[in-house]
Amino acid sequence: MKQLSLSIATVAMAMFAASCGQPTSQGQLVGDYSNRMNYKAPTPVGMVFVEAGVLKSGYSDQDIQNSMDAPIRTFNMTGFYMDATEITNAEYRQFTNWVRDSIAHTILGDFKDNDDGTQSIDWANRLKWSDADVQDQLMGMFIDAGQTGTGKKELDVSKLEYFSRKFDLEGSIMNPGQPRTSFEIKKSVKVYPDTTVWLKQFAYSNNEPITRQYNWFPAFDEYPVVGVNWIQANAFCNWRTMLWKGEREKRKLYFEGEFQLPTESQWEWAARGGRQLSPYPWGGPYTMNQKGCYLANFKPDRGDYSADGGLYTVRANAYWPNDYGLYNMSGNVAEWTRSIYVRDAYNVNMLSDMNPDIRARLSETDPAWQRRVVVKGGSWRDPAPYLNVSYRDYEYADTAKAYIGFRCVYEQVYGGITNNNGRASR
Repeated sequence: MKQLSLSIATVAMAMFAASCGQPTSQGQLVGDYSNRMNYKAPTPVGMVFVEAGVLKSGYSDQDIQNSMDAPIRTFNMTGFYMDATEITNAEYRQFTNWVRDSIAHTILGDFKDNDDGTQSIDWANRLKWSDADVQDQLMGMFIDAGQTGTGKKELDVSKLEYFSRKFDLEGSIMNPGQPRTSFEIKKSVKVYPDTTVWLKQFAYSNNEPITRQYNWFPAFDEYPVVGVNWIQANAFCNWRTMLWKGEREKRKLYFEGEFQLPTESQWEWAARGGRQLSPYPWGGPYTMNQKGCYLANFKPDRGDYSADGGLYTVRANAYWPNDYGLYNMSGNVAEWTRSIYVRDAYNVNMLSDMNPDIRARLSETDPAWQRRVVVKGGSWRDPAPYLNVSYRDYEYADTAKAYIGFRCVYEQVYGGITNNNGRASR
């Protein structure tokens, strides 16, 4: 019995050693690096890195509306990636086409089984739109030829809805004890841009030609998408995140961060291009260079939109970028931010001095004043003072305009706080 007990103890010690230590650790604390996926900090296509630093935010020039809603304050900002240009028609079309195709695949039942027991769309099955049987099955996605006014059947773009699911991490942290499922946010968003904004917003103006062509004609592929409201812009960010996440996981690579609209402070920090207290992304105080060439697309003179080279919008990469490599941070189209507009947001007691932001979960039942979102940068239809990077404007979240677009940011925490982006820590 004594010998048997000794054998059992020896086996137990061996099992303990195998479970708690590594063969090469020799009993020392060396860290656990087992089962780690390959990590290489990625640079998303079309984005540039905006370094961490200290932002002197607020009106550094005239407050043209005398709103006194942005006194100068100092904030610490972590770094992030930002799209070098506004999201273009071609880029947004990739989103709407994906939504269109995903609906078609769902109707046709093109699914595959995943290892975790779930199902997903089998994108390997290519859609044969010209096939008569496929057209019959997808008939509900189209408007009948007799109802279009052109004699040809057309895709019913009102059917293009994007369904998203997102976990509200902040809400779950602030409300402990509740089931996690109660913090799952599900949304359905109609994603096709409002192409009629060119007609609806400019009365007694012959804008029918640009209305018919701007969103789809190849010549406008590299122009900024317009007619997209704040809700749709956020849906685009969610889709872009899921697209990126799926590819990273397929390659067994780490996924970090999400594509989002920039906060108001992130936008201003990026727009300044490292030039503290400058009114414009290129510095200032003028909107022309020494050769007399305009530096942005705006309304230089009363009734004269084209003196700067653009009657409406221009290509998203027109004019010179700022020192971070960002194009058209002022002018061309104004841009949605993630931040809710609050007039006294710069109040010392309201905003944190580290990565400030004001967010809210908006609902269609909220009163109008609660659905105001900060818009920055000025546009092709605005005079020069509206191009000031510190100027604050707002628009309602469910409103689309012919002069408002957007761009995304992507944050990698390690690189964002060390300015050592693009390299792994180990």
